[in-house]
Amino acid sequence: MNEPLPRVRLIIIGDEILSGRRQDKHFSTFIELLGQRGMQLSGAEIVSDSLDDITEVLTRSFSTPDIVFCCGGIGATPDDQTRQAAGRALGVPLVLHPEAERLITERCADLERKGQGSADMSLPENQQRLQMGMFPEGAEIVPNPFNKIPGFFIRHHTFMPGFPVMAWPMAEWTLDTRYAHLHHRVNAIEHSFLVFGMPESRIVPVLEELERRWPGVKAFSLPSAGERGRPHIELGVRGSPDAATQALAWLRDQTTALGGELLPTS
Repeated sequence: MNEPLPRVRLIIIGDEILSGRRQDKHFSTFIELLGQRGMQLSGAEIVSDSLDDITEVLTRSFSTPDIVFCCGGIGATPDDQTRQAAGRALGVPLVLHPEAERLITERCADLERKGQGSADMSLPENQQRLQMGMFPEGAEIVPNPFNKIPGFFIRHHTFMPGFPVMAWPMAEWTLDTRYAHLHHRVNAIEHSFLVFGMPESRIVPVLEELERRWPGVKAFSLPSAGERGRPHIELGVRGSPDAATQALAWLRDQTTALGGELLPTS
């Protein structure tokens, strides 16, 4: 019997998202990145920059077997508290990772060659940069192709900067390096159709019966007030191709028998 696949979750950290100063771009992109690999996002949450808030969320998260991507708060300014919170949640100290130290040193040398600073690592600003290599003890680095300053990985949690230009390639690297064995493990399809002229309450018993008849097939109902047209319901199924196809045909027949007017969507 196949082992159940782990859930994949997303944690987005930043007061700027909660205040509306910036709009989140990670959620929709992670759905796309996972979908390209035959995987699915199981949950997401947004957390403030508070050390206590992040620690609480990560303590709960580390207690699960889930694969988690965490975006934001791993810089070296006072509002970057994710590294510290991860250490607290795991009960381990932060230590300067030797590979992170090497990469940050390389970054400073790169900047010097561009006339944008000094490669002297004893300078206060470079010592501050090294703080970005302080990870929970036992963590591994996550390469950052944008500017070399890495994120970190520990207990199936991947910690990345909040900047999309850095976070998304780092997430792809993690998915393709650490979790390639999970790609396209679930062969599932999703189909739906629109129903007009029928209240959602009328179809609920049919959806419940569908999931009893086809275990593993998920039925869904998405009502719309019809802002640009008539009120309607999008009904559909998701599951393995054979079972979902059978369940969809049955659902269409049952909906028609209950007086619904059908239009296909996908």
